[in-house]
Amino acid sequence: MNKKILFPSILALFFLATGCQDVLECVINRKPILSDNRLGTAFVNQDYFELITAEIQNEPRDNDYFYFFSVIGDLPRGIDVYFDYRDVIIEGRPLERGRYRFTIRLDVEQADNYCENNLNDCDGLCEESTARTYILTVN
Repeated sequence: MNKKILFPSILALFFLATGCQDVLECVINRKPILSDNRLGTAFVNQDYFELITAEIQNEPRDNDYFYFFSVIGDLPRGIDVYFDYRDVIIEGRPLERGRYRFTIRLDVEQADNYCENNLNDCDGLCEESTARTYILTVN
């Protein structure tokens, strides 16, 4: 078989088998991400505040998604974590010294009003979740 015909045929079969939209979503690389900032050092019995933000990479309409967070790991006594739409707020007055490692997991889901070109899978995402590990040092 001629190579000029073989490659387009294989490509067409690939798109039929996987669904063209899935491939295009990953080419655009739309996926949830968490800010990669290092957390500032906290001090025992002093106010601490840090903000971690979430967004959908390469998506101008990232406000059209629901954001669901969870925290896995240890935080010092006196520090609390709050979720405010696309922000993770870490604040409080730590009561003990140490180095605390925790992971924030983010899952996103399209809002009911989001749909692009009437496609079956409207969210246009290559991935629907992510996680990032952070370290908080308390002196």
